[in-house]
Amino acid sequence: MAIKKQQIIKGVVTSLWVAIGAGVLLLLIAAMQKKNAALCSAVEVEIKGVSNNFFIDESDVKNLIQKECGGNPKGKPVKQFNLKKLESSLEKEVWIKHAELFFDNNGVLKAIIDEREPVARIFSTSGATFYIDSSTMILPMSEKFSARLPVFTNFPSDAKVLTAADSSLLNGINHLSQLILADSFLMGMIDQVDITAKYDFEIIPKIGKQVIVFGNANNAETKFNKLKLFYKNIMLKAGWNRYSSINLQYNNQVVAKLRNKEDILADSLRTLQLLQIMADHAAAMASDSSLAGQSAEGMDKPEPANDIIQHSFEREDDNNPQELQEKNQIQQNITTGNVDHLTSEPTKPAVVATTTQPVKPAKPAIKPVPLKTKPQSKPIIKPPGNTLKKADSGKKPKAIMPANP
Repeated sequence: MAIKKQQIIKGVVTSLWVAIGAGVLLLLIAAMQKKNAALCSAVEVEIKGVSNNFFIDESDVKNLIQKECGGNPKGKPVKQFNLKKLESSLEKEVWIKHAELFFDNNGVLKAIIDEREPVARIFSTSGATFYIDSSTMILPMSEKFSARLPVFTNFPSDAKVLTAADSSLLNGINHLSQLILADSFLMGMIDQVDITAKYDFEIIPKIGKQVIVFGNANNAETKFNKLKLFYKNIMLKAGWNRYSSINLQYNNQVVAKLRNKEDILADSLRTLQLLQIMADHAAAMASDSSLAGQSAEGMDKPEPANDIIQHSFEREDDNNPQELQEKNQIQQNITTGNVDHLTSEPTKPAVVATTTQPVKPAKPAIKPVPLKTKPQSKPIIKPPGNTLKKADSGKKPKAIMPANP
């Protein structure tokens, strides 16, 4: 009896669960039929994955959906929508990384869009410009928005299909750019990053005239940390323009090159040479002072000292305004005789190493002694015409009788 009772209870429970399952299934079928028979009441778009840089907006997504549906989706039956096909069509748009579409219980078509977010702006050697995102996909420029991103110049190609070397370089740009974006100090300090012919990187800062030699993208975090320490401990004390280059490629050290170290040494030696030229020129002028009163016709005039100085300062780097100003100051000091300030520079290196023997200071120039000449007498003006000479004092002129015919 007990066994039969247990079997009966088990059968009742099983039947009850089967009835509940059938009821749920019927309700689901009815709900699906009702949903398919329902009409699309609205379209709502949500854009994610960006930091206020909307290169594609809600209206753009709605226009794409409307184009794919062949008209306004509002009012159309839900069963007519192929959501998978719609998602694939939306993901063909270059700025859409991923799209997800579904209908809610109120018949609203929900579109959740993951937008591609650029991480760097790149200028190629041909002058073209484009963005890349975190997956190194090349993105075109947008008329809607211009993002504030790290700028990389001299990229060797702007083709859609890149070589292996260019793809590796693009990965390095992506890595460096994301590190710069994550650090407010680097974003504020770096103006642009140049790509060299060896596919290395050189950083141009916004403050100062130095070039930061970064090398490749390997150990980029360590290099950036060294750069920040160098700026904090050295640059703030030494000044922004003391160094011409900062090299971060060496392990556990930063190699900085003093600005114009070679130029300061060369200018000092050249100044002493100019003093010697001036002294020799003055001595030659003094020895030729005996010709001061004679006519210089047919003789070549000696070249002025100012022209000598000007010619000696002509170099290929005269396009630098700072160096040109320093040269003009040296020329002015030489001309005025202010020798004390000839070798002074605004930024002199602490130690200047040289193997050349020190040049002896030039002897002071011999002042030319003016030649003493007798003053010329006033010119004698002869009377014009046939004039009679004055007679001797106390004597009358003799009368001459005409001859008889």
